[in-house]
Amino acid sequence: MSQKTAKKKAVVRKDMTMAQWTWNEMKRNKVAYLMVAPYMIIFTCFTVLPVVLSLVISFTNFNLLQVPDFIWFDNYIRLFLEDDIFIIACQNTLIFAAIVGPVSYIMSFLVAWFINELSPRIRAIVTLVFYAPSISGQVYLIWGTLFSGDRYGWVNAWLLELGITNEEIVFFQDADYVMPLCIVVALWTSLGTSFLAFIAGLQGIDKAQFEAGAVDGVKNRWQELYYITLPNMKNQLMFGAIMAITGAFGFGGVVTALCGFPSVDYAAHTIVHHLDDYGGMRFETGYASAIAVVLFVVMVGSNMLVKKIISKVGS
Repeated sequence: MSQKTAKKKAVVRKDMTMAQWTWNEMKRNKVAYLMVAPYMIIFTCFTVLPVVLSLVISFTNFNLLQVPDFIWFDNYIRLFLEDDIFIIACQNTLIFAAIVGPVSYIMSFLVAWFINELSPRIRAIVTLVFYAPSISGQVYLIWGTLFSGDRYGWVNAWLLELGITNEEIVFFQDADYVMPLCIVVALWTSLGTSFLAFIAGLQGIDKAQFEAGAVDGVKNRWQELYYITLPNMKNQLMFGAIMAITGAFGFGGVVTALCGFPSVDYAAHTIVHHLDDYGGMRFETGYASAIAVVLFVVMVGSNMLVKKIISKVGS
């Protein structure tokens, strides 16, 4: 028997050994697999399969009524070389994400860090005050009233009263004001789930580590933050980063609620709006799937970059 044949048989035996070991482990932990199965089935059906189908459909010309016709990369060529509105949507989305994502993330952590220093009773009240805007359905009504385009809007009333302007400003129909106002509202509502995760992470740090840090030469709160607090919160930091990225790239609901759809002069038109336009109104499902794939790739890439940055915190 040649040496090459012997190596092949050794590889086959190794593969069989690994397969047998895996099967034995699955049988030994069958209860755990049964407990996980409902979630995995739901996750596969409603997350994995839609992503895969979207990728496949993005290479087709599909309108939900006729059989998909494969056109391969034509949708992507049209998207980047012929669709001027998509380029505007990309610019608006990146601007919004570059501001709202990092600012909301840092703001959530700093507010959580501040609240963690309060007594338990006061902490509960202050947490509710900061968290309430993210779950309140009246946020857009409040901001819509503040910046209403007539003299009954509070901001217009103050501007007219102070003589700063002689006529009402229709804020949400003025391209100069639409994006800044939407960014402010998004930041106002950004203290959501990640904010609570940060508070939980801060509460879970063993106080003895701070005492040990003081013995080892940690001299101030900023050193405590970098060398003790952040390394102990890597899981919460990663979760918060994912939530911030998801919220920053999927902020279309904020614009639609305040400015309508589409926004004036496409001043706050985003990739999500472009996806809704072609997928929900024009029923160009293949083209909409190509838009969704681009958004998915950008979000995954952002998550990978943030994960790499967070892995170096405190190391």
